[in-house]
Amino acid sequence: MSRLPFELKPETDDERFMLEALKEAWKAFQKDEVPVGAVLVKEGKVIARGHNQVEMLKDATAHAEMLCITSGANALEDWRLLETTLYCTVEPCSMCAGALMLSRVKTLIWAAPDIRHGANGSWVDLFAKTHPTHQVTVRSGVYGEQAAELMRQFFKLQRKAKESRGDSPLEYN
Repeated sequence: MSRLPFELKPETDDERFMLEALKEAWKAFQKDEVPVGAVLVKEGKVIARGHNQVEMLKDATAHAEMLCITSGANALEDWRLLETTLYCTVEPCSMCAGALMLSRVKTLIWAAPDIRHGANGSWVDLFAKTHPTHQVTVRSGVYGEQAAELMRQFFKLQRKAKESRGDSPLEYN
């Protein structure tokens, strides 16, 4: 796979792990999937990775976060992902936010907002209300501009492809 279309020099652990999530997003981009990537970290090590595979798997639930959570549960041999941090290139949707709570991820760090589906305040905020059994700590903005640029470039290419086929660019879902 080719390299990311931008150069980053991480200076913090958060930047280092978000760079790994961006690499996952780039894999999705190259497969014509919405470029979202995620990594799950425990004790300073990446234990799971995921990128969107909705189109490839023909599965609306095959989001980067969901695949990463499943992979992490397999790696830990436990569905409870206690003391883990999930780094995601885009603000999670409500499905993924719920899965983060249910799987007991301790911390979520996301890069770019998602105004259409974001569940941390861009559309709704599922993390604002205290959960009865588990509260996820959330931070955002690490490499947000780079993650947003991947999304912009992806959808720009998707619109061009639709137009060249004669499809209305407004029909994109």
